[in-house]
Amino acid sequence: MSVPFDDLQVALDRLDRLPKQERAAAVQVIHGWLATQVEAEAIAEDELPSEFGMIGATPAMKQVFQLLGRIMRTDIPVLVLGESGTGKELIASALHEYGPRRRKSLVAVNCAAIPANLLESEIFGHVKGSFTGAHKDRKGFADAADGGTLFLDEIGEIEFDLQAKLLRFLQDGEIRPVGANTTHKVDVRIVAATNRNLLERVQQGQFREDLYYRLAVMTLELPALRERSDDVRHLVRFMLVRQGEDGMPTATISDEAMEVLCAYAWPGNIRQLQNELVRAATFASDGVIQVDDLSDDVRGAS
Repeated sequence: MSVPFDDLQVALDRLDRLPKQERAAAVQVIHGWLATQVEAEAIAEDELPSEFGMIGATPAMKQVFQLLGRIMRTDIPVLVLGESGTGKELIASALHEYGPRRRKSLVAVNCAAIPANLLESEIFGHVKGSFTGAHKDRKGFADAADGGTLFLDEIGEIEFDLQAKLLRFLQDGEIRPVGANTTHKVDVRIVAATNRNLLERVQQGQFREDLYYRLAVMTLELPALRERSDDVRHLVRFMLVRQGEDGMPTATISDEAMEVLCAYAWPGNIRQLQNELVRAATFASDGVIQVDDLSDDVRGAS
């Protein structure tokens, strides 16, 4: 059941009107919410280690923060490398939100999620009649990001033909909408990301070498979560509070369950940890995540 926590007194008053069999469940929900508020206040008093909106205190993350600080106010392209789920999109957000382009738009494009035959139109736009279904002129993501940042996620998935057009865009700052006879300039900072080994794909003839070196003016590699396991404890505290703020299942966590999470290798990285916490909070019957509330994979590995 849900409880209107914008007014705790209202939530408590509702208990008297609930059937007896539902009252215990409501008490547990309120108990979990109160515990989360205590945790949130503790975090506010003892701030989690973070920079540029990202949590981390390990040497690997400190190196990331140091490099970000050096390139934050530049316009050079940045290629973000790292396994899936490591938070590469957070790097793009940090470069935008803490840089000189923050008053303009950050536009993110997941190159792997858009069909190859539509990706060029999505990035550069199209004119009316340029292909079936193009009923009117449409600006692309590059135009939408003019003055701001264009984040090209999963850049390694772009097909070879489109790579040449993207290279021309990076060289000249000009785009030609699909079906158009003219070009026009846009001013964007490019941040690209991939979980692929692009140099290996260059050697295999699947990625243009000249495009690679245009993108990799500055390369930033995010460590996998297993390489920064000391940050898991901080991430868990942060995520559980954020879940409560976002209206998702939340709870506190026992010391034993925390130790299991810290010992796990997290092949899916931060994204997997977040999913695990949502699931565990859903099953936490007393508002506290115990070892038994964790998934079989996580418990089994410990």
